[in-house]
Amino acid sequence: MVKIRLRRTGSRNQPSYRVVVAEASSPRDGGFIETIGHYGPLRNPALVEIEEDKALHWLRQGAQPTETVRGLMKKLGIWRKFQSAESASG
Repeated sequence: MVKIRLRRTGSRNQPSYRVVVAEASSPRDGGFIETIGHYGPLRNPALVEIEEDKALHWLRQGAQPTETVRGLMKKLGIWRKFQSAESASG
């Protein structure tokens, strides 16, 4: 199973994350298939960048986002586009 999840980068007490597509069985900071975005929670406002076309591609392929990534996608409107495309085709 493929997941869309966060991969931690940055130093101690200064977290930043990459939004990656990875096998569910791989460790949090282990191997991944592709990087599709970035998330910087300490910035004001928080930095959220996800490449929409790549995210939609992986969602259509059956990748499951974690709850946090789904929330970030909802904030950017990507999740709504995916849901509307699913309801139109199904």
